[in-house]
Amino acid sequence: MDGPAAVGGNPDIAAIRAYLTGLQQRIVDALQGVDGGTFRRDEWARAEGGGGTTMWLEDGTVLERAGVLFSQVAGRHLPASATAQRPQLAGRAWEALGVSLVIHPRNPHAPTVHLNVRFFIAPGSAAGASGDAAARDDVWWFGGGMDLTPHYGYVDDARHFHAACRDALAPFGAELHPRFKRACDEYFYLRHRHEARGIGGIFYDDFSEGGFVQAFAMTRSVGDHFIPAYLPILERRCNLPYGQRERDFQACRRGRYVEFNLVWDRGTLFGLQSDGRTEAILLSMPPQARWRYDWMPEAGSPEARLYTDFLPARDWLA
Repeated sequence: MDGPAAVGGNPDIAAIRAYLTGLQQRIVDALQGVDGGTFRRDEWARAEGGGGTTMWLEDGTVLERAGVLFSQVAGRHLPASATAQRPQLAGRAWEALGVSLVIHPRNPHAPTVHLNVRFFIAPGSAAGASGDAAARDDVWWFGGGMDLTPHYGYVDDARHFHAACRDALAPFGAELHPRFKRACDEYFYLRHRHEARGIGGIFYDDFSEGGFVQAFAMTRSVGDHFIPAYLPILERRCNLPYGQRERDFQACRRGRYVEFNLVWDRGTLFGLQSDGRTEAILLSMPPQARWRYDWMPEAGSPEARLYTDFLPARDWLA
């Protein structure tokens, strides 16, 4: 929801940046500990304003591709993807900060995962005597979430991941987890295939409820719960045996991931429309993917169980 910063403190951009850059480094450190490889670092600048740091690993022992990105960018006019649902913001200047990541493990039994935590502000034009956000018509919000995309389904992995998502939100109200889980199931859905991208997690956008202090605390909790949500799953699946059959199915499912990111994902569209760093935006793509015409898995196979037992939305914590 669009909301002024009058309740619960004014937005503190410096504090958001400090948290996000620290989160990026913590996640990279944890992933390096599992893979044994070293992430490369790319500092980039954007002509219109701001820049970011891309940290990535290619062809690791455990991680076939992983990208953990921080960006802080600004512009004079919002791109069309940001104003389609908020026409009242057309023409405003804006600033956005965020950390996003996508991890594509090598082992088909280890799931792909996505995390994003971000802050957006469109400053108002009418400053009051105090000059603070409460006296202007600033519009700001947080957004983010995390979701899991397995190629081979494991019930204990699904329950563990969803429990971590629930625990991240629990201090901020019991109603948030079912609400954000439902939003995740609805968002990460390939409408052209009538098929979920994965098994979901949590997703939220336009969130300013309770004011800045409360909304920022909730977003920090989401970010802080990523490592305990994902690393135990990665560690217990990354050494399972697999063969060419599993790699072929992984490539097929990765094709679905590409389809979602290029056709439906609002973040990809915003990044490209706002003249972001293309290499960083498309780092979310898997290193290999495959499309097969009208292919369906054999009934009763582990591949078929992904479609029948895991992709349909369900309450994993019931």
